[in-house]
Amino acid sequence: MPGHRLVADNRRVSATPPHLAAPPAHYENFPVASWLCPPHLRPPIAAIYHFARTADDIADEGSASPGERLAELRAYREELAAAAQGQALPGSRWPHVFGPLAYSIARHGLPEDLLADLLSAFMQDIEKTRDRGTYADRAELLDYCRRSANPIGRLLLHLYDVHDAEALAQSDAICSALQLINFWQDPSVDLPRGRFYFPLTDCARRRLGPENFKVFEPLSHAPPPQEAINLIAIVSHWARELMTEGAPLVHRLPGRMGWELRLVVQGGLRILDKIDDLGFDTFSQRPTVGKFDAPVLLWKAMRMRRQWRPMKAAPPR
Repeated sequence: MPGHRLVADNRRVSATPPHLAAPPAHYENFPVASWLCPPHLRPPIAAIYHFARTADDIADEGSASPGERLAELRAYREELAAAAQGQALPGSRWPHVFGPLAYSIARHGLPEDLLADLLSAFMQDIEKTRDRGTYADRAELLDYCRRSANPIGRLLLHLYDVHDAEALAQSDAICSALQLINFWQDPSVDLPRGRFYFPLTDCARRRLGPENFKVFEPLSHAPPPQEAINLIAIVSHWARELMTEGAPLVHRLPGRMGWELRLVVQGGLRILDKIDDLGFDTFSQRPTVGKFDAPVLLWKAMRMRRQWRPMKAAPPR
């Protein structure tokens, strides 16, 4: 309703779209709001992105202590709760985030619990480290993905008015796969921060434990043990299986969104192919997808027919 304003605590949240910052550029788990995205959905997608990106920066960037980061995220969570009620807290520290987000929540009915799940995962990143807690098994790591990555897919499906259980499950599989691929793509980023995303059950099969990964601390130049490289092979195959489970969703979504998702799926699979090409040693080199990969991604996206299944490497032994 043009001109309508939500009023609370003497603060106003305009129902006219606030100015949005630059479009998504570098949040790993977020499909970019590209030209394939319908124009009317670009503002809410950008608002969700900036909400997640800012929380990610609070959790990761700068020199704040863990306690200070958690306090910041709790304050951020309070502003989310206010935005979900159409309110703006007095002295808001992130008006550029919560102005557009409050509008998008009101306009599109974005579920607050999905946005809150993202913050829960960021808090867990701070609290759960190699020395203060690890992931016992794949189920526990997938629970982290349920909050760190899956909400993004579910929010996008919500914007497209897709709510059936099969589509949600396929979206979860794709988003969890993307999160895992991000872990295996560059463990040298997470390990120096004390973040250990390898399930202990998979480590145990290779006679590895968190202590074996201390060679990746800053200033260490020790080569990765072969057992660690074999572990990357195992968990990369797991991520490929998850992506394959979710891939049929590309045929369930209309028009541009379906094509956007095809490219997201193929981008994840392309990274897995490059991890394979590196002999699974992503401790020493980071595989990336660049502009020269675009023709391959487009060609593979166009070939994703209903009976399509990606070529799968044999499971590592």
